[in-house]
Amino acid sequence: MRDFALLWTSSLANGLALQMLVVAIGWQVYSIHRNPLDLGFVGLAEFVPLPILALPAGQLADRVQRRLVVSVGLAVQVGIAAVLAVVTLSGAHELWPFLAIASAAGIASAVSNPAGRALTPEIVPPELLPGAVALRSVANQAGIVVGPAIGGLIFTVEPVAVYITAAVLSLVACTAILGVTARVAVAPATELNWQNLSAGIGFILRTRMLLGAITLDLVAVLLGDSIALAPVFARTILDVGPVGLGALRAAPSVGALTAGLLLARRPLHYRAGPTLLTVVAIFGATMIVFGFSRSLPLSLAALAVSGFADMISMNIRSTAVLLVTPPELQGRVGAVEWVFISASNELGAFESGAVASLIGTVAAVVAGGAVMIGVAGSWRRLFPSLARMGRLDELQLEPV
Repeated sequence: MRDFALLWTSSLANGLALQMLVVAIGWQVYSIHRNPLDLGFVGLAEFVPLPILALPAGQLADRVQRRLVVSVGLAVQVGIAAVLAVVTLSGAHELWPFLAIASAAGIASAVSNPAGRALTPEIVPPELLPGAVALRSVANQAGIVVGPAIGGLIFTVEPVAVYITAAVLSLVACTAILGVTARVAVAPATELNWQNLSAGIGFILRTRMLLGAITLDLVAVLLGDSIALAPVFARTILDVGPVGLGALRAAPSVGALTAGLLLARRPLHYRAGPTLLTVVAIFGATMIVFGFSRSLPLSLAALAVSGFADMISMNIRSTAVLLVTPPELQGRVGAVEWVFISASNELGAFESGAVASLIGTVAAVVAGGAVMIGVAGSWRRLFPSLARMGRLDELQLEPV
């Protein structure tokens, strides 16, 4: 399928560009004041636009050609990389330019992401959707695994070259998206009011199966994902230094990439609801193993299995959302889902650090894993429709 090949190429190029930028920006920002809080401010500046713009962005994704919305966001990323190159040439001695750039990147992501997530069901038939979602995840995970290594290597040679390379990759991603066959807006032009803006929220609240799947991901990642504490383990618990830290950070992505390749080759044929709850519990168990481990190989294995389980969970949730959501609501539902996902990632890192400072790093990780297992069990009772969800290829569109 030509259109999906272009979409996949765009996802891969964009993922590589973003991960290269993360490495370079992180190094430069930390070098200004040698204060880890500055890194938190950059992440916060990038996150703040999302909850503010999510509902308008979802409406935009349902009323305008989605490929155009995504291409504008990618074009902005090209400009951001160019500005970063200029900042680097000027010395990069102040924090405020990076905060401003992070805000611009957050706005571009908030506006374009709902349209990008809704593009897959627009160009892929329902029977091929689980495999297509897995393949897009493979592209993203490949960027996470390879992008930081390439970015770090280029940055060592010439910092400005990282941003030039990222700009070229973003331009490739933008060009690929524009090559996707143009499609008309899927939702009719309606009055821009609160009822239309919040239609995605209403649909999720009415569809208990989706509500359960999305909130499960939020609670599980918020309370149980402790990869943000990897620097503490590398430095004081496992004593493996920066190289070991890099391995710990990459291990979940290696597991996720493996699961994505398997799902792309052979989509899940088990009942999706019970499988989702099971893999979330497995994720929690791997966090407990990681917390207690004093061996680098065991820690890497636990984190790789956690990434494997998380990829299966993500594939089930994302595919279910796309299969049961009517086309005219895909953008607005996707926008709400993306807020949940981003909130769990950003706030989860903060929660891990806060709890670790109160009760200790190992206790925080082990407790988080135990909570995830408990959540997986309780969600079976709180959301029985999620626990009863059958195979993904059996899901049908829900009424608006």
